[in-house]
Amino acid sequence: QVQLVESGGGLVQPGGSLRLSCAASGTIFSFNVMGWYRQAPGKQRELVASITSRGNINYADSVKGRFTISRNNVKNTVYLQMDSLEPEDTAVYYCSLTTTNVYWGQGTQVTVSS
Repeated sequence: QVQLVESGGGLVQPGGSLRLSCAASGTIFSFNVMGWYRQAPGKQRELVASITSRGNINYADSVKGRFTISRNNVKNTVYLQMDSLEPEDTAVYYCSLTTTNVYWGQGTQVTVSS
């Protein structure tokens, strides 16, 4: 089993920054993909960014140039640095880890509002 624990959400003004963290524990295969998804009220969950254990990165077009994903393979932790936040970024952000299965964190609320 794999457990994911997220932290770092909160309320921020437009143009501000937040950093999300997600620590994975349990039995984790060396090759895996960690990522961040988000779900706004009334919308489907969407991919924000992902990073493989080999460092290959993928971003949603809506966050390119503003968000940065990174990971520490020793700590099995993934980070999402979010800059130039916009009200449209408001959502519950979920961490995921994909190996032979897909595992999800509990979600953390990010609210961008003045």
